[in-house]
Amino acid sequence: MLRLTKHHGLGNDFLVALVADNPGLAPDPAVARALCDRHRGLGADGLLYGLAGSEGADLRMVLLNADGSEAEISGNGIRCLGQAWLRSEGRTEGEVVVDSGAGRRHLRVVRSAGDEMWIRVDMGEVRPGPGLPVDPSTLPGSRWATVDVGNPHLVLLVEDPAAVELDSVGPRLEHAFADGVNVHVVATRGDTVELRVWERGAGITQACGSGATAAASVVHGWGLTGSTVEVVMPGGAATVELVDGHAFLTGPTEFVADVVVP
Repeated sequence: MLRLTKHHGLGNDFLVALVADNPGLAPDPAVARALCDRHRGLGADGLLYGLAGSEGADLRMVLLNADGSEAEISGNGIRCLGQAWLRSEGRTEGEVVVDSGAGRRHLRVVRSAGDEMWIRVDMGEVRPGPGLPVDPSTLPGSRWATVDVGNPHLVLLVEDPAAVELDSVGPRLEHAFADGVNVHVVATRGDTVELRVWERGAGITQACGSGATAAASVVHGWGLTGSTVEVVMPGGAATVELVDGHAFLTGPTEFVADVVVP
């Protein structure tokens, strides 16, 4: 028997399994693929495992994408995991320390109301990303950059993100990179960024927290926005603050349901 909760951050949805509810819990790609299947399973963009933390961490996060592959970090996912753990502790406020494949991340509840929590995450430093393995002239848009926020991102500046055929551009570019890449098409409107995303291992999603962080950092580096950026995605908006070399992501996380899998 597997005890789960389901959450979403701006429509980017996750199943969460905590070791406290599931003794002996261990990540399993086959389980992730089965449960995340939207036609034959419960449906989600990924399965989050909240394992025992150590050396000051409350939790250790392992994220398996819907295809069973492992992701280093997820800005929406880590907020969902934080909410799940706080709920299990009977708390609606406070801080959570989570170790991930991208390193240690600190979370803080900004506000809470009912099933929704707004959580601020220190996403760490935004570093240069992998080299571009394709001819830049084949990319949509006028500018591009790759960055790493613990996982790899390709940001493309376009006139209209809605006009990009992301279901064909996304997988082509994802698989061109040796380790895959998250693909983002963005447009700027003052200090607001409009973003659509193709996520490595999940496809088109309603939102991407690490992608919002990457996109905000890139467009700010291009001089197109200030240091506080609202990122508007199909599932809603999140805020990214760029402070002293760190990126801070704030957005909502909503509890959806408790689930028991026999």
